[in-house]
Amino acid sequence: MVKDDKQRIAVIGVGGWGKNHVRVLHEMGVLGAICDEDQLRAKELARLYESRPYYSLDQLLENEPDLDGCMVCTPTKTHFAIAKKIMEIGLHVFVEKPLAFSSKECEQMIELAKQKKVILTSGYIERFNPAIQDVKRLIDDHKYGDLLMMEFHRENRMPLHIRDVGIIYDTSVHDIDTAMYLFNSTPHVVFARSGTKFHSYEDFATIMLGFDEQRVAIIASNWITPNRVRKFSAVCTDGIITGDYITQAIKIDYGDATLIPRRGKFQEPLTLELRSFLDVVTGKIKQPVVTPQDATNVTKVAEAALLSSNTGSPIYMDLKSR
Repeated sequence: MVKDDKQRIAVIGVGGWGKNHVRVLHEMGVLGAICDEDQLRAKELARLYESRPYYSLDQLLENEPDLDGCMVCTPTKTHFAIAKKIMEIGLHVFVEKPLAFSSKECEQMIELAKQKKVILTSGYIERFNPAIQDVKRLIDDHKYGDLLMMEFHRENRMPLHIRDVGIIYDTSVHDIDTAMYLFNSTPHVVFARSGTKFHSYEDFATIMLGFDEQRVAIIASNWITPNRVRKFSAVCTDGIITGDYITQAIKIDYGDATLIPRRGKFQEPLTLELRSFLDVVTGKIKQPVVTPQDATNVTKVAEAALLSSNTGSPIYMDLKSR
């Protein structure tokens, strides 16, 4: 267990995914406070994890002057207003994905973070998945040639706590970010088709991202099928790497051989992600693994995917690098 009494991090929004942030920060010994408008939920988690509960952001910020930063795990459309208020008083902020619903909001957040000299990052957790880290090393080393194509598949029933966005903003964004991370590039064209079958927003989507040198990523997500699937494949010039986000296993097919690298002890990606954020807060590393520009680019691609789906046309883009 990591223990650092100088660090105190609050979690804002502890339903759904936020409760996992609470658990991990408690295990690390840096949980400072819990905030949720659901008073019963906040009290229960505060009692379980030996922390103080608050029921509004203002109440939290007024009564916890020694915080180092905050985790924002609230609904997507509230991210901008909450993160803005936190940064304005000089606190570091980790915002669960996506950084904000609008890319204009993302850009304003970047400017405020620069002005206040605070850390701003977003929770694209798959970058910390050991399977993706293994594949990233293989691709960067050109172990199996050049990466040509990525395919991602995510399937399961809709999470009950998601009410303000559809599958593109909630689910596809993970693989949009991972594709850009593995290609080490941003797409110049986005084409998407999505639909609404059982929910208020789109609950299935297929997105094509076109990169330079004819490289492509295909991202398929749905909230229709009952089984939980989190898989990906990387097609390279000299082999194909397939992987599973859940089991963290990868398989490499090349020539007439198949290689299944041994996987060591399971590592929880959320623990690795939050530890990395704390390392930035303490100055152990210079910048977050997911820069605010990275996160802004994901939101821009998600916006383009929705626009493409609505218009039936490809959307051409010119995105900034990190």
